[in-house]
Amino acid sequence: MEIRLATPRDAEVLIRFNSAMALETEKKALFPEVVSAGVHYLLNHLSAGFYVVAEVDTQVAGSLMVTNEWSDWRNGNFWWLQSVYVRPEFRRRGGYRRLYRFLQTLAARDPAVCGFRLYVERDNLPAQATYCAAGMAETRYLLFEELKPGIRFYTPAG
Repeated sequence: MEIRLATPRDAEVLIRFNSAMALETEKKALFPEVVSAGVHYLLNHLSAGFYVVAEVDTQVAGSLMVTNEWSDWRNGNFWWLQSVYVRPEFRRRGGYRRLYRFLQTLAARDPAVCGFRLYVERDNLPAQATYCAAGMAETRYLLFEELKPGIRFYTPAG
């Protein structure tokens, strides 16, 4: 399994992975035009974040997205891990662990990075176990959000 930074040629697989992950974990069917625009935007605006992919025999087996959150308390960036997806046939083979280790290596070279964060569905116990096994720990924080009126990016899957 090879881990590398994603490039624009990975856009279609990243779009498929994001859609599959949303359907599997949250039962949400993403609007293709919205997720496509989002993936293409990030691939072309590296200051906003980046994707990392895991490849097996030139086939993308998994991916994750990283975005920045500035912490004034730490005078550094947290890297938020989002859109984590490993294709079912490649799960339980260390794919997430390898993706995460790759990020740790990149972060070790960047003094502005102070740590990693991610959010996970409360009921997604297999993912939580994977994150703990990789060295992450649950925090005491809850996540709150508010979307602007009219923002729609999915439909509930039936």
